[in-house]
Amino acid sequence: MNLWLRLLWVCLTIWFRPRLAAPLGVSVVPMIVLPNDLDINLHMNNGRYLTVMDLGRFDLFARGGLLKAIRGAGWTPILSAAKIRFRRELRLWRRFRIESRVVFWEHTTFVMEQRIVIRGPDGEDVLAAVSLNRGGVHDPRERRFVPVAELFAMMNIDARSPPASDEVRAFLDAEAALKRAG
Repeated sequence: MNLWLRLLWVCLTIWFRPRLAAPLGVSVVPMIVLPNDLDINLHMNNGRYLTVMDLGRFDLFARGGLLKAIRGAGWTPILSAAKIRFRRELRLWRRFRIESRVVFWEHTTFVMEQRIVIRGPDGEDVLAAVSLNRGGVHDPRERRFVPVAELFAMMNIDARSPPASDEVRAFLDAEAALKRAG
């Protein structure tokens, strides 16, 4: 996380924004492309998309109550895989928003979808990038990933995962194949 001022801004705005319904609430964080986001092509660097998505996940976890619950237990959220598709470039001073949501979970794994959305010329929402992220909650003392059921019980959440879309299943299958390959 190298966006300290933006992180501070997100932290401050969390206090004034409504709590999200965990686990299926959608976080929306407005942003603007700054000069330090640009690459030599004068548009947002491809690596910066994933970096600003950290802020969207932080907002999702904080406003959904996950951060408070896991920090109290001494646990840590861990991102273990990400896949991103770019659709539109983002130029300097372009306003965009990061939409983050959990789309699936099983055992010790969560899958989040994050979207970078801009306003099109006719005022319609246009997708600039979309990412799937796989992660979980790690307990460093016991050296394990915390089962989702245990986490939800601690947070008093009774929810079933939405079914995995074909894209989510392919993403998880590709990660499992990489793990098997070593």
